[in-house]
Amino acid sequence: MRIAFTGPESCGKSTLAKWLSEFHDFPLSEEFARAYLSQKDSYIQDDLDLITSGQLSDWDKKGTRFVADTEMTVLKIWSEYRFQQASQHILEAHKKQHFTHYFLCAPDIPWEPDPLRENPSNRDELFILYESELIKNQWTYTVLKGSLEERQKEVIRVLNTLQKP
Repeated sequence: MRIAFTGPESCGKSTLAKWLSEFHDFPLSEEFARAYLSQKDSYIQDDLDLITSGQLSDWDKKGTRFVADTEMTVLKIWSEYRFQQASQHILEAHKKQHFTHYFLCAPDIPWEPDPLRENPSNRDELFILYESELIKNQWTYTVLKGSLEERQKEVIRVLNTLQKP
């Protein structure tokens, strides 16, 4: 089972992925972009292809059972929003990715400043783009809203449903 958390910046993806990794004993695929960008003062569109390759490599190492605190919809929307286009590499990775279930984190929690975050005022607009992508690709997803505890309960409920024969 491959589970992905997706959504705009500062909406709980990493927190929930780390929690699920520990709670359900899933290997964790962390956001490659965070480690990559923390070593740079700025970035260009080509850097997003390197981030894509790094993320895909990590997924390959993890195999068929892991939780990801990001996925290719993040890179696609990030690239389209920041650079008005996504590369063929990102588009192909996005099209080919497969997760058992996606958890779309709503931006209904407070923004937490971070030097790597860029979009504090348009999270609702970006959330709509994320949900549109999930719908367009007919990927199974659940929107997570509310407190951390409410989100965790919903994740457990969905996973219990997915694990039933």
